[in-house]
Amino acid sequence: MFEQLIACYARGESWLARWLGPTVLLLMRIWVAIAFWRAGLVKIEDPAGTQFLFNTVYQVPLLSPDLAAVLGTWVELIMPWLIGFGVAGRLTSLFLFVYNGIAVISYPALWPHGFWTGFFNVTDFADHKVWGLMLLAIAAWGPGRWSVDAIVGYVWRFRLGGMKSKSVIANPCERRQSASGATIRRD
Repeated sequence: MFEQLIACYARGESWLARWLGPTVLLLMRIWVAIAFWRAGLVKIEDPAGTQFLFNTVYQVPLLSPDLAAVLGTWVELIMPWLIGFGVAGRLTSLFLFVYNGIAVISYPALWPHGFWTGFFNVTDFADHKVWGLMLLAIAAWGPGRWSVDAIVGYVWRFRLGGMKSKSVIANPCERRQSASGATIRRD
């Protein structure tokens, strides 16, 4: 009976890892992509307003306001497509994570209680915190199986590399047969 419960749990865990994890990563990528895409559309629809905000309100470090406005607009129009489709997913998510952090630092109105107080306050720049956590999750676990990265990896491993294994890293607990035919377990 106990073995059946363990087997049932293992099947459920396997199913969740195979389907729920990639689905959640896909939803996170789409959520973040939509947020950045909308911000880019707002900037490109009103270039004069964008220039005004970057010259008077936003305090982007190390860049001139005009250059920051142009770069910010294009980052918010191009990067959402990359993260949404999972192209260079980890790199893109880390880039957007840094960009998101710079956006928070550059706009003091987001943290009226002070930056560090606002950082630990639930309401101050809450959207940016959620996006940041989603981007970190994508950076940590990759863009998931429903991404261009996964397709390229599949093609690379199976078509170009000729590898027969699904994973480059073998499961350490997997049972294998020795040359003599005896079953061995790698622990």
